Amino acid sequence: MAEGPYLLTGAAGFIGYHVAERLLARGDTVVGIDNLNDYYDPRLKQARLERLAHPRFSFERIELADRAAIDALFVRHRFSRIVHLAAQAGVRYSLTHPHAYVDSNVTGFLNLLEAARAHPVQHFVYASSSSVYGANTKLPFAVEDRVDHPVSLYAATKRANELMAFVYARTFGVPLTGLRFFTVYGPWGRPDMAAMIFTRAILAGEPIDVYNHGDMRRDFTYIDDIVSGVVAIADRVPPPQDGVQHRVYNIGNHRPEPLLRFIEVLAAALGRKPQMNLLPMQPGDVQATYADIDAIQRDYGWQPTTSIDEGLPRLVAWYREYYRC
Repeated sequence: MAEGPYLLTGAAGFIGYHVAERLLARGDTVVGIDNLNDYYDPRLKQARLERLAHPRFSFERIELADRAAIDALFVRHRFSRIVHLAAQAGVRYSLTHPHAYVDSNVTGFLNLLEAARAHPVQHFVYASSSSVYGANTKLPFAVEDRVDHPVSLYAATKRANELMAFVYARTFGVPLTGLRFFTVYGPWGRPDMAAMIFTRAILAGEPIDVYNHGDMRRDFTYIDDIVSGVVAIADRVPPPQDGVQHRVYNIGNHRPEPLLRFIEVLAAALGRKPQMNLLPMQPGDVQATYADIDAIQRDYGWQPTTSIDEGLPRLVAWYREYYRC
């Protein structure tokens, strides 16, 4: 357990909610912030927050881009660690709402870095994304690979976070670790992600849009595995690299699944036959993702344990209960 409270940004979000639950269950104190925007149904965010009602959890509605609010937050609390999961998410949305990504993912991140510089913390863990690998064709993706050809603004902002973090670690000694998440799914998931979109459509008897005519693979990673990795890394600052206290790790299932098999397993869990619209590749998408997790295994002993054959039925069970269908 940490000596002081955790600051958890994006606490009402999919991953943030699950991380908060894990920290509270083991006895930590958590201050959660979120702007509760309407990128997707805020009622789902509110439902997550209601489940976090706990004496050691407090919540504040704050915009990351509001520098004064972030500064005041750090004056009110002496944080031991930061787990920064808030971001304007989604690849396709960035094609039509670019300013939301810079405001939240770049300006907001800078505000947190400055606050951590002024009010030192033991460790600052932040969410990056597998999208930084862009259209790389070398598989699996390794943290040493080049990441200077993003295919979406979302990916560009996540790569910008990594570069900004390196500067603050090198120049000001802020201990930072970035986590490149690979296609996270599970209960309480975001409605705009494939697993949730497919589940809703299959249950409704509607066709699902399958891009690149189904010729896609994703390193689908179950939420419980992600949370185990996030908490393990937050607990311990990794060894410095070239004298700088900043590291980046892939955190993925290390098992890329064909999209059509993912749909097949999901449909079986739902007890339905899917209808599919086979479409060309969408702008900003990539054909395959596949995480090389050697570094996180070496430094933390982290290992994913949940296959889609186990994870998707759990998602379906939650979905049917939550949406009463």
